[in-house]
Amino acid sequence: MRQIDQIQSDAILAAMRQVALAGGPLTDADKASILAAGRYLLRRTGMKDCETLPRVAPPDLAATLKETAVRTEAVKYLTVMTMVDGSLDKMKVARVLDYSRALDVEESYLTEIVEAASGHIAWSLADMTRQNMESITGKPWGDRDPMPWFLPYVGDKADPRLAERYEALGHLPDATFGRTLWAFYKKNGYAFPGDPAALNERFGTPHDSTHVISGYDTSARGEILVSTFTAAMHPVNPMAGHILPVIFSWHLDIKINDVAKSTAGGLDPDEFWHAWARGREIKTDIFGADWQVWNWVERDLEELRRALNVTAAG
Repeated sequence: MRQIDQIQSDAILAAMRQVALAGGPLTDADKASILAAGRYLLRRTGMKDCETLPRVAPPDLAATLKETAVRTEAVKYLTVMTMVDGSLDKMKVARVLDYSRALDVEESYLTEIVEAASGHIAWSLADMTRQNMESITGKPWGDRDPMPWFLPYVGDKADPRLAERYEALGHLPDATFGRTLWAFYKKNGYAFPGDPAALNERFGTPHDSTHVISGYDTSARGEILVSTFTAAMHPVNPMAGHILPVIFSWHLDIKINDVAKSTAGGLDPDEFWHAWARGREIKTDIFGADWQVWNWVERDLEELRRALNVTAAG
């Protein structure tokens, strides 16, 4: 996707404002979110006030955004605005649909928010789970229970040698990525892959490595940010499989499964968009099928971040 120009960025930000206004007057979170999206993703570093943005109706946005890739990206931003204030607002969802129809954008995550706003939460969560599993595994998932996959080392399926290999990372120098990853597990009380209590290495290691690389912690705020970083870095079902599930879990307090916890109010309306931009700029995909943690463990963490173009978190 080519660089979005100022006319296009103004139109996108104005549409985000219109989505927020569908639920009532702009809140501080709405304003912070619009300005942050402009600053980090649309390169509008000098914008100080979103109240001056023009009113942009759906046909106007469609006339301004011609490229399919730009339209698709814009609808993602509009969708986030339905949930910034900590609830999924029906009027905001309806306005997003008006824009998406005008832009001729049809995405599964739009169906998820429509169904959720209509009270069909279970269906939406099931679809998010399927999309997330397909993003992680790279394979069709269907309606299978994900828990056996997430917890594969129980009983006689434990792999002590694998767990010992991770435990040995504690002997590496303090500044290395591997030693920092080991310390991350110890600090949070996580079991290493191979242990009966551990998550599947195929998910747990990339996810926790992304925490370390991005610098985001395991608070509700941090989990939203690391999954947003992931969605931009690993663009396979990014909205339906990563961003919406964590906003539901950690901002709307809707529990998705027995692995994911939930709480309310975790979305940082400024750093959320920064995390999106940071993930988009990283030079590798930690969730990619060919990524291996063992290729990184002996590297200096700060040098690795510079090599990967990972800027500092806010």
